[in-house]
Amino acid sequence: MSQIIYKNESYFIIGLCMDIHNELGKGFSEAVYGEALELELKSSGVPYQKEAKFNITYKSNILKHHYFADFLVDDKIILELKAVEKINSAHVKQTLNYLAASKLKLGLIVNFGEDSLSYKRVIL
Repeated sequence: MSQIIYKNESYFIIGLCMDIHNELGKGFSEAVYGEALELELKSSGVPYQKEAKFNITYKSNILKHHYFADFLVDDKIILELKAVEKINSAHVKQTLNYLAASKLKLGLIVNFGEDSLSYKRVIL
């Protein structure tokens, strides 16, 4: 049986997001949830980078365009926040691209737009 990658870290992040969703509910923009999450991460002492910038390489050339992930948590988890009706395949593809560009293994898509918080683990 395979181990869940970054299990404890993922559960902790999802727990923070659940606290935010319980407090704010659905209906706000991603920016509002991102600001709340930033407060939670700071108060918990979790290292993070907001709007983490990643280069895109094509045939050993770094392109002028970049990816900006919503959060890079603990230098190992890409965290994408959504405030939509439902997580869809485009969100998963976006997160996979972030993982490929960053060379990281785990992405979390967290959606605040539903009645209950939803999330998806994306592994490269």
